[in-house]
Amino acid sequence: MSVFSAGRTSYAFVIALDIVPLANAIDRLQAILDRYRQDETDDAIRDSLIKRFEFTYETSHKMLKRALQAASPSPEPYNQMSFPDLIRSGNEQGLLLSEWPAWRHFRDLRNKSAHSYDQGLAIEVAAGVPAFLPDAIFLRDQILARKL
Repeated sequence: MSVFSAGRTSYAFVIALDIVPLANAIDRLQAILDRYRQDETDDAIRDSLIKRFEFTYETSHKMLKRALQAASPSPEPYNQMSFPDLIRSGNEQGLLLSEWPAWRHFRDLRNKSAHSYDQGLAIEVAAGVPAFLPDAIFLRDQILARKL
């Protein structure tokens, strides 16, 4: 549920989440992961895999927050919630496959890839993508199943 305020009047309304960006990101991540598995020495494919991981991770984070807000009668607290608390709330609501330690690892991989480029780090991030993908797929499927 979303809340819109105009002056002293608040209006509550339901807006279905647009899951297409997450679904597309997952499809593109899966496609490049499949190519990367054919030749893990190809730097260009690995770089593309990392970029698609970053985008899918960010999109997953945003969709989780929106799904929690949509399922809540009071969505405002999710705007101020820390990332670990969002993950814990997502687990409590059954939206996520993995718990905070796995998501902390995904976040660490995301931060490593975003702030510097080093071949060793790139290989480490690429190696973490296969563990992340099922979590993104599970989130997408849960949102679709709940018709949020």
